[in-house]
Amino acid sequence: MKKLSPTIRDVAAAAGVSVATVSKYMNGAQRFTAPVEARLKAAIEELGYRSNPLARSMITGRSRTIGLTILDISNPHFTSVVKGANRVALRHDYTLLLVDTDENQARERPLIEALAQRVDGLIVSSRIPDDEAQWLLDLHKPLVLLRRSDTLPIPSVGIDNRLATYMLARHLLNLGHRHIAYLGFGQARINDERIRGARECLEEAGLTLDVYDAHAPTAHAGEDACSRVMLGPRRPQAVICYNDLIALGFMKEAASLGIRVPHELSVTGVDNVPYGEYAAPALTTVDIQSEKMGELAMQKLIDALAGHAVAGHSTFEPRLIVRESTAACG
Repeated sequence: MKKLSPTIRDVAAAAGVSVATVSKYMNGAQRFTAPVEARLKAAIEELGYRSNPLARSMITGRSRTIGLTILDISNPHFTSVVKGANRVALRHDYTLLLVDTDENQARERPLIEALAQRVDGLIVSSRIPDDEAQWLLDLHKPLVLLRRSDTLPIPSVGIDNRLATYMLARHLLNLGHRHIAYLGFGQARINDERIRGARECLEEAGLTLDVYDAHAPTAHAGEDACSRVMLGPRRPQAVICYNDLIALGFMKEAASLGIRVPHELSVTGVDNVPYGEYAAPALTTVDIQSEKMGELAMQKLIDALAGHAVAGHSTFEPRLIVRESTAACG
């Protein structure tokens, strides 16, 4: 005869408390005296009781699930964001439900709207412009954005993108480079901020920035753009790339073209992805603290779910990481 699974009534009887007390203890809705909690814990462990998440969500209206939408799971920056967010979610007994929009802006809204129906709150990375994203407010769920928004009243987390490229440009100027190019990704909202940072630094030195655009924020796009940048009429001495993936692809193709990095060309990126350190040469970059970004975004959302105010934008300061892909101008 099949053994029946223990019920919440069994736990209540074993602990000598009411069913309501067991429910509140399991859901974390109320604390009890140390002796009562000890009896509850012992009864649950002895009986091997496991609460039914579906039943619990029907009672509490909470799924204990948080949604996270990212632009591309193959990008190590987003992998690190997920790792940080998940670490905090687990600490607070939440499950993370992940959606990868695959750098497809047309898919973002339907995927986010579908996800919102299954979770208690959302962390959103999106390329949708603010003036087209008012529908996020109609989801009626706590939200945190992985970018700054000047018009949406949604808490957010990000880095100072202007400062990131300003630091890279200053590093290259200090090495004696005077003809510096920026290879960006125009579809990204933060691209203009990164152009501005590099341009401001060069203008202070009386120099101009040559701006190019990659078709995607990927290593393959960096490869594709390299010959256009390096074999054109204004060959740069150094290149600041929108992210590390573009920079790594750019360096690979530069080697194929017979251009030695860093002896003939300095290359930098942004993100400090894990394997940039193991490239040949190792990539000079800016650390944007991706894991900490995920951690803080998740903590903000959990605070919002608990009824605490989390308005405003939190900014991480970028950190310059100098490696072998940059050298003094010959």
